[in-house]
Amino acid sequence: MTALPPLVEPGRELDRDELARYARHLVLPGMGTEGQRRLASARVLVVGAGGLGSPALLYLAAAGVGTLGIVDDDLVETSNLQRQVIHGVSDLGSPKTASAHATVAEVNPHVRVVEHRERLTAANALDVLSGYDLVLDGTDAFATRYLLSDAAEVLGIPCVWGAIYRFTGQVATFWGAPPAGVEGVTYRDVFPEPPPAGASPDCATGGVLGAMCGTLGSVMATEAIKLVTGLGETLLGRLATYDALALTWRHLTVRRDPAREPVTALLDSTGTGTDETDPYAVFCGLLLPDGTEASDGAAAGVRTTVGELAALRAAGPEPAVLDVREPWEIELAALPGARPVPSGAFAGDRAGAVVDDVTAWAAGRPVHVLCRSGARSDRVARQLREAGLDARSVEGGMTAWLRGQDHE
Repeated sequence: MTALPPLVEPGRELDRDELARYARHLVLPGMGTEGQRRLASARVLVVGAGGLGSPALLYLAAAGVGTLGIVDDDLVETSNLQRQVIHGVSDLGSPKTASAHATVAEVNPHVRVVEHRERLTAANALDVLSGYDLVLDGTDAFATRYLLSDAAEVLGIPCVWGAIYRFTGQVATFWGAPPAGVEGVTYRDVFPEPPPAGASPDCATGGVLGAMCGTLGSVMATEAIKLVTGLGETLLGRLATYDALALTWRHLTVRRDPAREPVTALLDSTGTGTDETDPYAVFCGLLLPDGTEASDGAAAGVRTTVGELAALRAAGPEPAVLDVREPWEIELAALPGARPVPSGAFAGDRAGAVVDDVTAWAAGRPVHVLCRSGARSDRVARQLREAGLDARSVEGGMTAWLRGQDHE
């Protein structure tokens, strides 16, 4: 277990309203007005205003963190509301950063919010993280996790990381350059290599217990508060795993890999940091160095736009459309004539039989694979191409299809 000195120096004296607001903090041993002034001076960046970022942002705002940065390039949709508690029905269709900003302002008007309505890349990550005291990683993409870990190590700031899947979750604090005498551990020390592309199901496929996000997100906020104020012992050097069904926690000791070279710069396929090819997507096996999909050769022909699909349907005969969304998603918005096969069916012992069945159904036709946004369809289409089919992922998925129909 690792006790660390406070990360942030105390700021100005608290005013009367703040003294009243934080009264229950001020009487805590080790916190007092000095600890609360440290929180008021802190600048914390939360990446992802989703399942983990929502409760973390709410509790960091309520705790009185002076500046909260929010990174997210997504919009609020109905399926988010089951777990992303910082958003509401009135926020549907709004940018998540704007929705989170408005909620934080209601929770605590003393908090300054900085919206970063963009996707983090190797080209902008250092600029976005610069000036923050620590970062919370609530993302669900391996490429972004490695990017954040590397950027935090380059800048010398701690990174509180969380991950969730179905009924389980993990939390850890990583810091590549902690105070002298403390062993630094980063995400790369624990997970030196990313899993094979497509090997880890996303929440849309595997699901996630909404209430569990509150548990893990609150732990992440607690870690941030402890780092800022110096209270207690952090998770640096430990990885906490949570099983919601058994209601148990396990703590695993993690150490720095002595063979790993410290990260002093972000991955960069050209040496400039400005190329359009995402080097972290290349590292995670999602892209080849030239920007094309891994194992796909040329990018042309492996994707279909919704406009192209609409033209094929209008011209006839009916194209082969494979809808790999879950049954409840199809019930909400179905594409007439599409064959439903959930993406999860393409994993496990029966995957070969499912591919054979799709091959027989396609009967030599190109297969247009559809999901909600394009991520699952990319994986399934790649798997079908490896089996010899002419399979193409529908760009933007059903979301783009519905948007296109709205404009017709």
